[in-house]
Amino acid sequence: MKKGLQIVLSLSLVGALMFTGCSFGGKKEVTQEMINEAKNNVKSDFDASMNGIKKGFNSAGQSVHDPSIVEVNGTYYIYGSHCSAAKSTDLNKWTNITGGAGYSPNNTIYGKIYNSEKGALAYTGSSESVFPTSNGKAIWAPDVKYSEKRKLYYMYFCTSSDYRTSTICYATGKSPEGPFEWQGNLVYSGLTSQVIDKTDVLDYVDEKWVKEHYYSDEEGYTYKNSEYPNAIDPTIFWDKDGKMWMTYGSWSGGIFLLEIDEETGKVIHPKADEANGVDPYYGKRLLGGGHTSIEGPYIVYDKDSDYYYLFVSYGALQKTGGYQMRVFRSKEVDGDYVDMKGKAPAMRSGSHSFFGLKLSGNYIMPSLEQAYMATGHNSAMIATNGKKYICYHTRFENKGEFHEPRVHQYLLSEDGWPCMLPYSTSGETAKTDGYEKEKIVGEYYLLNHGSNINADIAEPEKVVFTDNGVIVGKSKSGSWQTKDGTNYIDITYGGKTFKGVLCEMKDEAGTTCMTFSAVGENLSIWGVKY
Repeated sequence: MKKGLQIVLSLSLVGALMFTGCSFGGKKEVTQEMINEAKNNVKSDFDASMNGIKKGFNSAGQSVHDPSIVEVNGTYYIYGSHCSAAKSTDLNKWTNITGGAGYSPNNTIYGKIYNSEKGALAYTGSSESVFPTSNGKAIWAPDVKYSEKRKLYYMYFCTSSDYRTSTICYATGKSPEGPFEWQGNLVYSGLTSQVIDKTDVLDYVDEKWVKEHYYSDEEGYTYKNSEYPNAIDPTIFWDKDGKMWMTYGSWSGGIFLLEIDEETGKVIHPKADEANGVDPYYGKRLLGGGHTSIEGPYIVYDKDSDYYYLFVSYGALQKTGGYQMRVFRSKEVDGDYVDMKGKAPAMRSGSHSFFGLKLSGNYIMPSLEQAYMATGHNSAMIATNGKKYICYHTRFENKGEFHEPRVHQYLLSEDGWPCMLPYSTSGETAKTDGYEKEKIVGEYYLLNHGSNINADIAEPEKVVFTDNGVIVGKSKSGSWQTKDGTNYIDITYGGKTFKGVLCEMKDEAGTTCMTFSAVGENLSIWGVKY
């Protein structure tokens, strides 16, 4: 135990607790009387100060915004907005692979896309587009996947001129390090009668449908962006039957889903089914709408749980914008995607802070030199070694809008919800057959990410896990239990119940510590023991 902490359990308390144990296999109930007696016998100042804990800054070495991750023969690649890309062999340190060129024909990844002025940037994304941008080029959120069928890499990306007017495009390449060549534009948003002839939309839906649905004559031919998507943030994936799909969208009309023809890379436009939210051009709406914050959709199928997981980001992407990651899941590729309460945000469904399991937002943890801010726009990956990862970008409390990528391992709770581990991965492997009690019992810094969407920084509080399954905190108490032969842990604290996982790992400064990550009622809690 750390200095300043002493646990003294009376003989009567030991007698009362010996029949409960702290595993799922025994009697589970921990009574309020037992908690009260444990509180009386746990001596701690409960000072949540993290002074004295070694701190570090695990710099990624590169800034890649909106990182999308893929694994190729033991090397990991991330691709991001503004023509950025990097690679790594350890998911920690990243090396630039664009030649440092940014928006330039000399960019070894994007150079041939950048030169497609009459293609990728014809409608949106440049000062010379039909809808010009005011700040040079805007090529955002590329996602790269390898097609076994085509024996090449597909890149899906977007160009954008404003919050409603964008284009989804695709490119192909023979190597993850490029070059990628533009192949076509797939989805347009921001449609009005004045520009419909600048797109190929009428090749897929008739003019009557367009006029009745996509823009309003009464509003000066304004695109109905609260009902239909802003065509940005495309990501692709395969379902369990091998079909290829693309999810995309943002604020505006929400998140949408379209099937992709893997042989051509082009969209398969569905038949209209308004009763089930299916538009014949834009596809099926999965979440959101009404110009409420939601973006960066990413879907991954996990055969271990047989669920499709849909990750999204809420809030504004600036440091103080409340940017954060949430997740929903579905047994079917096209939904319904729901949260831990069986709900999902839809048109006019109220504050979206009530929907989706929040994985992380702004937070400070032991060993971090400063708070992580605006953690979001994540991708996810199940690596060839079976480990599951979340890759996102984060800003920092005292570094302005500077950002870096981070990769955390996540494990599934006993009932199949992602539990993101507290620190950037450093090669840790969870001991799935369980941990000895002495490794679990002790003093923890417990962090609750909450459900808010604002600039507040979540901070940990000091709690004690006693050896008899009681949790004692300064103002709240509860209980913990593990399941024999597993690393699952059940935690009841502050009147809420969480299911999670234990994993010994290294913190940001390289100190080995026991951690837990648990979820319940759309909330995530983390704990770290020193």
